[in-house]
Amino acid sequence: MKFCKRVFIITSIFNIFSCAQIYPLVIQLKWSLMKKIFLFILFSVAIYTKAQQVYSLRPTEIDLPENSYQKDINNELPAYEGTWKGTWNNKIIYVNFKKILNTYNAVTKYYRDYLVARFKVTDLNGNIIFDNTNLEDNKTKIVGVNFRRYGDKYSLIYIDKDLCDTSGNIVINFTDPSKTQLNWKYNEGSNMITTDCQYYSTTPFPTALPKEIVLIKQ
Repeated sequence: MKFCKRVFIITSIFNIFSCAQIYPLVIQLKWSLMKKIFLFILFSVAIYTKAQQVYSLRPTEIDLPENSYQKDINNELPAYEGTWKGTWNNKIIYVNFKKILNTYNAVTKYYRDYLVARFKVTDLNGNIIFDNTNLEDNKTKIVGVNFRRYGDKYSLIYIDKDLCDTSGNIVINFTDPSKTQLNWKYNEGSNMITTDCQYYSTTPFPTALPKEIVLIKQ
C-alpha cells in the first residue's frame, strides 16, 4: 500500500513537471506562429501597395496598366457632390452627384475614383416626369469618366435603358470661384430607335436631360 502511494506521488510530480515545461513551449510556438502570420500580412500589403501605380484623373498619353489606380489626387470631385437644380423648357431637373472611391472596373481592369449622378425631372407643378434617385451606385444612368485633358471640365457618360438605351456624353464645369454654379452640356449620341422601343411612335421622343443648362447648388 505504501509502495502504491509512493508510485502515485512520483507519477503526479512527473506529470506536473512535464506540464510546467510543455506549457511555455506551447505559448512560445503560438506567439511565433502569430508573429509570422502578422509579418506575412504586412509584407503582402507592402508588396501590393508598392506594385499598384497611381495616376491622376487627368488623361495620360499611355494606357493605364492593369490594377493601377486612377485617383482623385487633388481632391477635386467632392466639390461636385450634392444636389444641383436647374430649369428648362418648363421643367425642373435635380441632379445629385456622388463620389465613388477606388473601385475596380472589369472592362478597363484598373481602379478609379469617379462621380455617379442620379436625377429627377418634374414639371413646374412638381409632377414627376423622370426619377432614378433610388438607383444603387453601380446602376446609375450617369457615370463619370475623368477630367478633360485641358481645362477643368469633367466628362460623364449617360445611358438610359428606360428610354430605349438613349445615350450621350455630358461635360460639367464650375462657372464661378465659389463653385455654386455648374455649367452642364449634354451631347446626345447617334441613337437608333427600333420598333421594339415603347416610345417608337411617340412624337416628340421623350427627353430626360437638358442639352445645356446652368445648375445651382442646393
